[in-house]
Amino acid sequence: MAFRSILLAWCLMWFGSLAHAQSPQLGIVIMHGKGGSPSGLVSTLAEGLQTRGYLVSNLDMPWSGRRHYDVDVAHAQREVEAAILSLRQQGAQKVFVAGHSQGGVFAMYLAGVLPVDGVIAMSPGGNVASAGFREKLGETVAQARQLQATGQGDVTVGLNDYEGSRGLFTVITTPNIYLSWFDPEGAMNLEYSVLAAKVPILWTVAKNDYPALRQVNIPLYSKLPANPSNHYYESDSDHKGAPTADMDEIVRWTHELK
Repeated sequence: MAFRSILLAWCLMWFGSLAHAQSPQLGIVIMHGKGGSPSGLVSTLAEGLQTRGYLVSNLDMPWSGRRHYDVDVAHAQREVEAAILSLRQQGAQKVFVAGHSQGGVFAMYLAGVLPVDGVIAMSPGGNVASAGFREKLGETVAQARQLQATGQGDVTVGLNDYEGSRGLFTVITTPNIYLSWFDPEGAMNLEYSVLAAKVPILWTVAKNDYPALRQVNIPLYSKLPANPSNHYYESDSDHKGAPTADMDEIVRWTHELK
C-alpha cells in the first residue's frame, strides 16, 4: 500500500509538472485611462491577474493625472517596449498589452507596431479623430500648430484636453508633444489603428458604457483585419468598471490563444 501511495503521488507530481510545462508563462502590460493611474480603475485587474499567475506591468502612462503628457508618443511606445522586455526577462513566454479607455486607444496603435502576442482594448475611448474631439479641440490643435510653426514647439504652455464626462481641461505640455497625441491624423486615430492591427485583438465593450462610445466601438470591431483569434466581448458593467468586469474574459482569451 505504501508503495502504491508513493507511486500515485509521483504520478500526480509528474503530470502536474507536465501540465505546467505545457502552459506558457503569460505576461501583460496594463495601461490606465485618461487622468487615471495604476492605482485607479485598473488596479483590481492588475492585482487579480497577478494572483492568477500572470507577470504584470501596470504602467503610469503620459496621460495620467500626474504626468500631463510629459513625453510624446514615440517615448511612450519605448516605455511599453521596456515593460515588455522586462516581462520577457522575468520568464514570460507570451506577452499581451491591455489598455482601458484612452489606454485602449493607445493599445490599438501599438497593435500595429509592436511584436506582442495580442492586444486587449477595454472600452476604448479618446479617439482624437472623432467628430467630438475635432469640434472640442480643433482650435487648440490649430494653436499648437501655429506655435510649432513659429519655432515655439518645445515651449511649455497650457493646452486643452477633452473628456466626454469632464469637458475641457488644461494640460501643461509642449506643442510638439501635444500634437503627437492630438493630431487627428496621428497615433491616436482609432480608425487608422483598427485597420493597421497586426496581432490578435480582444475588443471589449461595456454594456452600460457611454452611449457615444458604444455607438462607435461596436461597429469598429468589424473593421479589424481578419484574424481567427480576434474576439468581441461585452461585459455587464459601465465604462469605469470595465477593467474589473473584463478580467475573466481576459484570462480565458489569453490562455486559449494559440
